[in-house]
Amino acid sequence: MDAQKEALRRIISTLANKNEELQNFLETVDNTLTGLQQEESCRVMSELEVELDKLNSALNDKGAELRCVIKEEQQRKEVELQTQLSEGKGALLSCEELLKFANQTLTITNEEEFLKAAKQIKERVTMAPAFRLTTRVAVSENMSQFTVDFSAERAGLHQLHFLPVPRAPEIDVSSCSVRDNTITVAWRLADEADGIVTQNERYDVEHRKTNCDSMLRAAGEACWEKIHDIRESYVTITGLKFDSQFVVIRVRARNKTAAGEFSEPVAMETRAYNFGFDAATAHVELKVQGDTVTWEPQGVKGHDPRLRGKENKSSRSATPSPNKTAGSRAGRDRFAGESYTVLGDQEMIGGGHYWELRPLVDWKSFSVGVAYRASLGRFDQLGKGAGSWCLHASQWLQTSLAAKHNNRAKALDWPQPQRIGIYCDYDNGHLLFIDVDRLRLLHSFRAKFSQPLVPAFTVWCGGITIATGLQVPSFMGNFLSTNGSLSNLSQ
Repeated sequence: MDAQKEALRRIISTLANKNEELQNFLETVDNTLTGLQQEESCRVMSELEVELDKLNSALNDKGAELRCVIKEEQQRKEVELQTQLSEGKGALLSCEELLKFANQTLTITNEEEFLKAAKQIKERVTMAPAFRLTTRVAVSENMSQFTVDFSAERAGLHQLHFLPVPRAPEIDVSSCSVRDNTITVAWRLADEADGIVTQNERYDVEHRKTNCDSMLRAAGEACWEKIHDIRESYVTITGLKFDSQFVVIRVRARNKTAAGEFSEPVAMETRAYNFGFDAATAHVELKVQGDTVTWEPQGVKGHDPRLRGKENKSSRSATPSPNKTAGSRAGRDRFAGESYTVLGDQEMIGGGHYWELRPLVDWKSFSVGVAYRASLGRFDQLGKGAGSWCLHASQWLQTSLAAKHNNRAKALDWPQPQRIGIYCDYDNGHLLFIDVDRLRLLHSFRAKFSQPLVPAFTVWCGGITIATGLQVPSFMGNFLSTNGSLSNLSQ
């Protein structure tokens, strides 16, 4: 009995679920029908009336223009003919008067009077308008040059049809490229292969990051970022941070009112070196916040503005020197003492890696480089041992720029860079520091790396910010090909 009741409950549950599903379906159909009858059909009908009004208006405008041309030509010809008519009537009157005078002269019997009258007639004939007036009509009444033939236009009007919904474009993978943290995507229309002329006015491109190229529509992925109103059949996406393995891209065509389906998505590989600051290693007086590290001495709330002016002697005496011990031990992995250091949280064990550093406006001293994590003690400073390589910049008391390794330093004669690129080729043992704004090689190390490397930073008085998720830029090829003379600090 209990088993039968349980089976019946399952059947009732199934029926209830199906009943709810059918109710939802019928509600959806009813809403769709209402929308079709009350909104969508009215909308497209209204749009059709607008287009027909525009067409009629264009026809009326063109008709008015053609009528104006015909009237202007009619007026021009009328003026020419009226002028000829007036001149001809004047010449005819003069000719009739002269003819009457000549007939009267024939009746004169006095020879002297006859000769005098004949001479007058001869002179008047010579000057008579009838002999100077052309008898050819200046213009004709023919206006056939304004005959029009709108048969092609009428045929075109009979062929008017609704715009089709654009078909999904096809991304041309062979024409796509990933370079310098930009992605160029090109596509072609499916209609082009069929010989159909489309009336697409623009395209929409959407892209999002993912770490899986086989599950492009997996739930939980990042939202699509959109680029609208693209006029060409390609686009270059800039300003990207490559912090995922792939960027998935899709495109759709859009005509005047309708957008088609999106193309099949394509995954572009966008691997780059991504890391953050390992806050557990940061000196107690370093504040790690996102991609920024600032020096905030204990007992000082934020940055004392007096620390920013070297011209203020009292503030200089109140500022702890980077050689003075500060802070207390806050963790076994945390740097302490004179080492105002923080490490990156991702190791390098092979391949090429690139990232950039920018000092904040109030900086006084910083170092940037790489190190063996295991070789750095809590009180070690970058460049002092055999397991760390760095570029050190300072504008405290005096401006200096130097490369440091194994407790040896090489001064560099170059202005303080505002953006430093760091390139580490673990396999080939290259470590390069680049002034990115001036595209100048600041210094290069050559070493045989034998342990995993991590990015390493020292900050004193001020702060730095880093940019990761960057591909190795194309300009690095120039530095690597011309980097024949390596540092005397090389291992």
